[in-house]
Amino acid sequence: MELAHSLLLNEEALAQITEAKRPVFIFEWLRFLDKVLVAANKVDVKEKQKKLVEQLTGLISSAPGPPTRKLLAKNLATLYSIGDTFTVFQTLDKCNDIIKSKDDTPTYLPTKLAAVACVGSFYEKMGRMLGSSFPDTITNMLKALKTAESQGRSEILLSLQKVLNGLGGAAASCHRDIYKNARSLLTDRSMAVRCAVAKCLLELQNEAVFMWTTELENVATLCFKALEGSNYGVRVAVSKLLGTVMATALMPKQAAVMRQNVKRATLDEVLELMATGFLRGGSGFLKSGGEMLKGGGSVSREVRVGVTQAYVVFVTTLGGQWLERTFATFLSHVLDLVSHPRATQTHVEAVYSRRCVSFMLRSTLGGLLGEKAQIAAGKDICQAISKQMRAVGKEIDGGEISRFRALQTLTSARRHSSAEAVVNDTSGENKAGAADVSASQHVMVCALKELGSLVQSLSATSSPLIQEPSIGLLETVSSVLLHPSMAARLAAAWCLRCVAVALPYQLTPLLERCAERINNLKSSPEAVSGYSFAMAALLGGVHQCPLGIPHSKGKLVVSIAEDLLRTAAQNSRLSLQRTQAGWLLLGALMSLGPSLVRYHLPKMLLLWRNVFPRSQKEMEAEKARGDSFTWQVTLEGRAGALCAMRSFVAHCPELLTEDVIRRLMTPIECAMTMMSHVPSVIKVHGTHLKASAAMVRLRLYDILALLPPKTYEGSFNALLRELVAEFTLTDNSANTTTSLLRSLCHYDDSVLMGSWLQETDHKSIEDQLQPNSASGSGALEHDPSSIYLRVPMGEAMPGPLPLGVSVIDASVALFGVVFPHVSFKHRLQMLDHFAECIKQAKGVRQQAVQLNIFTAVLSALKGLAENKSTLGPEEVRKSALALVMGALDNPNPILRCAAGEALGRMAQVVAEATFIARMAQYSFDKLRSARDVVSRTGHSLALGCLHRYVGGIGSGQHLKTSVSILLALAQDGTSHEVQTWALHSLALIVDSSGPMYRGYVEPTLSLVLTLLLTVPPSHTEVHQCLGRCLGALITTVGPELQGNGATISTIRSSCLVGCAIMQGHSDSLVQAAAISCLQQLHMFAPRHVNLSSLVPCLCVHLCSSHLLLRRAAVACLRQLAQREAAEVCEYAMSLARNKDSKDSTTVNLNITETGLEGVLFGMLDRETDRKLCHDIHDTLGHMLSSLAVDKLSHWLKLCKDVLAATTGHKTGGGVVAPVDLGKEEDDSEKQDEIDDDIMFTALGEDNNAKPSVAPRWVTRVFAADCLCRIILLCENADKTHFDLAGARSAKAKNPKGDLLVLHLSDLIRMAFMAATDNSNQLRMAGLQALEDIIKKFASVPEPEFPGHVILEQYQANVGAALRPAFSPDTPSDITAKACQVCSTWIGSGVVSDLNDLRRVHNLLVSSLDKVQAGKGSSSQLYSESATTMEKLAVLKAWAEVYVVAMKIKKEAESRPVKEVKAGGGEEEEEEEEEVGADILPPDSLIMLVQPELPSLSRLWLAVLRDYALLTLPAEFSSQLPPDGGAFYTPETIDTARLHYRGSWAPVLHAVALWLSSTSFGAGEGEEEAPAVPPQASGAPVYPQGNSGPTQSLEDLIKDRMHLMLGVSIEFLCFPRPEEPIEHVMSCLQALCTLLDSPCARTHISEDQLLGVELTGWVQS
Repeated sequence: MELAHSLLLNEEALAQITEAKRPVFIFEWLRFLDKVLVAANKVDVKEKQKKLVEQLTGLISSAPGPPTRKLLAKNLATLYSIGDTFTVFQTLDKCNDIIKSKDDTPTYLPTKLAAVACVGSFYEKMGRMLGSSFPDTITNMLKALKTAESQGRSEILLSLQKVLNGLGGAAASCHRDIYKNARSLLTDRSMAVRCAVAKCLLELQNEAVFMWTTELENVATLCFKALEGSNYGVRVAVSKLLGTVMATALMPKQAAVMRQNVKRATLDEVLELMATGFLRGGSGFLKSGGEMLKGGGSVSREVRVGVTQAYVVFVTTLGGQWLERTFATFLSHVLDLVSHPRATQTHVEAVYSRRCVSFMLRSTLGGLLGEKAQIAAGKDICQAISKQMRAVGKEIDGGEISRFRALQTLTSARRHSSAEAVVNDTSGENKAGAADVSASQHVMVCALKELGSLVQSLSATSSPLIQEPSIGLLETVSSVLLHPSMAARLAAAWCLRCVAVALPYQLTPLLERCAERINNLKSSPEAVSGYSFAMAALLGGVHQCPLGIPHSKGKLVVSIAEDLLRTAAQNSRLSLQRTQAGWLLLGALMSLGPSLVRYHLPKMLLLWRNVFPRSQKEMEAEKARGDSFTWQVTLEGRAGALCAMRSFVAHCPELLTEDVIRRLMTPIECAMTMMSHVPSVIKVHGTHLKASAAMVRLRLYDILALLPPKTYEGSFNALLRELVAEFTLTDNSANTTTSLLRSLCHYDDSVLMGSWLQETDHKSIEDQLQPNSASGSGALEHDPSSIYLRVPMGEAMPGPLPLGVSVIDASVALFGVVFPHVSFKHRLQMLDHFAECIKQAKGVRQQAVQLNIFTAVLSALKGLAENKSTLGPEEVRKSALALVMGALDNPNPILRCAAGEALGRMAQVVAEATFIARMAQYSFDKLRSARDVVSRTGHSLALGCLHRYVGGIGSGQHLKTSVSILLALAQDGTSHEVQTWALHSLALIVDSSGPMYRGYVEPTLSLVLTLLLTVPPSHTEVHQCLGRCLGALITTVGPELQGNGATISTIRSSCLVGCAIMQGHSDSLVQAAAISCLQQLHMFAPRHVNLSSLVPCLCVHLCSSHLLLRRAAVACLRQLAQREAAEVCEYAMSLARNKDSKDSTTVNLNITETGLEGVLFGMLDRETDRKLCHDIHDTLGHMLSSLAVDKLSHWLKLCKDVLAATTGHKTGGGVVAPVDLGKEEDDSEKQDEIDDDIMFTALGEDNNAKPSVAPRWVTRVFAADCLCRIILLCENADKTHFDLAGARSAKAKNPKGDLLVLHLSDLIRMAFMAATDNSNQLRMAGLQALEDIIKKFASVPEPEFPGHVILEQYQANVGAALRPAFSPDTPSDITAKACQVCSTWIGSGVVSDLNDLRRVHNLLVSSLDKVQAGKGSSSQLYSESATTMEKLAVLKAWAEVYVVAMKIKKEAESRPVKEVKAGGGEEEEEEEEEVGADILPPDSLIMLVQPELPSLSRLWLAVLRDYALLTLPAEFSSQLPPDGGAFYTPETIDTARLHYRGSWAPVLHAVALWLSSTSFGAGEGEEEAPAVPPQASGAPVYPQGNSGPTQSLEDLIKDRMHLMLGVSIEFLCFPRPEEPIEHVMSCLQALCTLLDSPCARTHISEDQLLGVELTGWVQS
């Protein structure tokens, strides 16, 4: 619609269009007005003001919809604030009259709401200009509030919020009235009203001092009550109110304090008040603040979760500096919460409370504190753990366990985490002790979990925590391994795993220490259990440590495990713990992968076979004997064995040969047979065996799900009986439900099931409010084996669900695997049985059984689809269909979702048109006749799912009917639930139909717009589904949207209007949908998306408190930055420039001169969501690629600022700075100190303000990577970037121009800072940057000193950056990288002083000594392949240096003699032809290498021999030496291959040069012969048969010749695509050098066979 360029509404045009299109026309005019008014000429505005006011006020009475009234109110207020204010009171009175009106009819409601909105906007915009009119207005609105319905109540409260915002302190006289009227609505039945009250009171507390003084307790009580029965939106709003009020009470805003003499609350009072909500909920207080009342019902989970969020808001509002100062108090308070009996009344409640406390700690400590402050907090946590251990009476020194026999009486507290075990205890002393243990275990779990997360997030920067003796972190955590509670022991083990992953050099010592402790403390059940947990956890962490652990540690673990299993029967007090520990360790060992497990497999197979009875006869005999304890140990042992098997199958699939599977099946089949005997054993020996029996079943189901079903098809019948009995709850009196249903339903259905909560920042605590059994109650103690498994994505630590739920989950998953392989007859029997089970059950149990059955059916249908199998003949289909159709009318929405999904899956596997037609027709008929909400929602989803799984082609004939029915249902304003489900299904149909839907786009789009303009904003689900529909429609129209035809223009305009309406919605999910729609529009029609308004909107959302909105904003920016990075950055900066203007109420964004890039770098420090961080990296990458070359200074400063943020343990000191950087270096250190001091923002006016912390190590690593990318981009852009003279002249011509070479000092400084940091990852990135700088700038001449290069002045820096990488405690991968940089530096020809050259050369000499000395220090800490990597890197570096040295020598020899001047002993110019006055003697570099050549040559030849053997095809593997090679061991052969592959080529070239220069080693004197270096692996350098010195010279030459030619020709005949071109060049140069050698020529001419082969290769 083309608008006239006047401000007024074109009434003629409005009159000409149809009634249906008028709301859209008016909305578009209001949007136009909103943009134009601000920019319009004031004179024009004043001229037309009267008419405009008339038109706008006229619209109030035309019953505008929610988005229209919002814009209308905004425009009216803007108009008065720009133009004359004469008639404003008249308009205000008119609005007040409408509000006063007694007309309560639904048709008049929109007019009333519009008037309310206008009043709010007037006051917000003009505030005190409206003078004394506010008391009447407020009284009028409060009066209306009492009689209004829910939509009216929300709107009035939101308007009151705006009135308060505009008037500030001036409205003080009305504050109490508003408070009194609003507070009772905090418990309104409408959730939208509760949210509105919370927002209104949040605004009120800014000025109303009484809210956080005299009324503080009442406000808290109200908030707790408001949280009862709340939804997510209410919890977020109320927690923000509660947290902010509490923070203000503690630290009032200055202005308010000065006006009134207020008494400030103390921290203890505030925390105690919040604790009341956490522990008691909304049920009132004890004013004395003393002990809690005993008894009482448990706290509502919604309240607990809401209060948890409020704690986080409270701390965030007070800021990082406050938290740093008071962390010890805060920590002690939150840990007290979880030790309180009311927080831990049952085990599940205790787990939920722990989750809440962990969330509080992670959200505050993890996000608000910088790395320095986090280390201090870690110290406090350690002290809290020590204090708890002392309280339990278990402070253990060294290997002493003197006091802990006394704690044996407390086993009951160890077995049960609930307080009942405490109450039943008779002796008073024991009572106190057991209560201590029970309470302390939860404190321990929270403290250790947070400590683990803290250390892991700090990574190598956490080393001060470990190294400082006063903290004693390792001792403190290890002491908890002897805690009487299993949960605490597991948490301590997990914490040690985190330490080992953060600091891999701790992994091996910790393993050895635990092994030693297990051996020393074998007689203590806690020690056996605790230290085996720790070892298992550490083994599970190995996959996160690239350098691994020594192979011998595997043998150590096996011997300990064997010993534990062997001695388990010797002492009944320890039988259970030793059995569990032994199998746990073997299961953990399997996670190390096939290369290690291969050696222990025969032993393992034997152990597995022996743990189960060999025959039916043995099994029968076993049943007849044994007591209850023996059976418990037996069942635990078998569960452990099956668990270790499962771990083997999961981690070592390469070892699963047919023979191994056959041998595994013997014990597994035994276990299956045993299952049928267990119920009778339980009957005889007691129900306490049920848990152990369930554990055996869980392990059995888990391993069977991983094996091919064909291997156990003989046991299908018995197995299916077990599985079906499991999930239909046949032998289970509890109504346990599976947790898998949501994951088996489609991700897109999250809006119907509420599972989008999984995508919020509060996921870890919101989980506990989901309806299925034990949702969110995952804890390590439910399944100790999870301690060595990989952590699920997005989780901080593994959280297996309680055993009862896990078994059902496993049975459902296995059912899905087995079902496709079962005969049709059995399928039919099972489906009929399911229908019978549902019919038999009643009430809640029926829901539980039905949920489980549906999950199993979905799992089965998914299995059929993946196997491309069919469902079966007609009777099977009929039975399945009856089951599914019955659930489409179920009152439980999750079951309806599952039924819809099952129907779609069924259509997919049956894939017959008649069957699909029958299903569709059934739903059509139902929808035409049904009037109840349940049927209409279920069957509308059924249509959507049918289309989703059959696609447009398969369901094309039903498209018209489906669309017409769903469009009709979507207009059913009486039920928003029906609208939601119908629109969701419509979106599915649009998505799946593709181009076939093109004919229905216009009517659908028209409906979407109408609903967006009329549906109340409180029905957020409807708006979310409208967003999905709009997105699907945009995709359907696709590239056509670029067209200019009338129809397309209308469609495009409608889409843009729809997006605008959703952008203005208050719900973050709807705003996120708007962004993704605009993103799609931008993809198809980029010209029509207005970036000048979109980009600032996205920038504002980057600070949103909603994860989904931040994700959507970054994803959109990522796409925009790919095409239009410059515009995006420019528009973002315009937002920063406008920030100071008075109309910036909505902007809370910290865009400074660093622009959007700076904000994104800052987000990397705060965000933990992987998807979001990945998108931020991509966005910055696109910006960098487009802009870095043109804005070089800006990007380099950005990287420098991030990298300069040291954590304070190690500073890049001034000694090594080049002269011209000295002052800057000092300044930056001072600046770092200042930065740390002002790192945090104080309590600001804006509660959302994010405190800024110094960039964390992960961000610094990314900045170092960016630096390397900038260098590469400049290289590809313009060679002047690497030419100082050219750059200076270019700069003189164009002062704005920017060239990289002018920033060389900054580049070196950044690389130096990174290379000498505490973080290993950053050191690697820094060394890489240094190498890139050396390679690119090595040959750049220094114009002022001819004959010199510009890098010469930085020799000291390079040396200082490399030196720390050669210290003994440096990890192998960093030393290997540093060797690479050394060889690049020496070979670059930069160094012009022999002493400087020697400095770096000495580093390589020290490394060579390490290679020759055999076992270096690293070989004890890391795996043998890490040693291989390091040694090969050293030898490769020497080879590269030698190659350069020989090249220089050759060049020097070919020059005229006169060039070497007598005085030229000091300087060196290696590769330049035009030589200066003084040059280094050309053989100086070779002189440095010469002393090492005898040993180097042998080591190089050994490398080539190893490489030749390792490249042999697999069928020759038997020829490999059994003890490994010179530098690798047989166990690490696979990883060693990769290291050899990266190193062989320079070594080959070096050996060729050496052989050529020494006539194939003929120059090796007798005195050198015995100097064969001792080897790390103990293997000789020379394979047997070539024992070096005893060979004749002729044989030696022949061997070496064959080796060199063999390696070269093999490579050149079969080059691998991934080999770098440098390797090809090295290989060819080596061949040339060889063939140049007279000795080689003679040998080839004598060896006819060799000559023929070579000729053949050359011809090929």
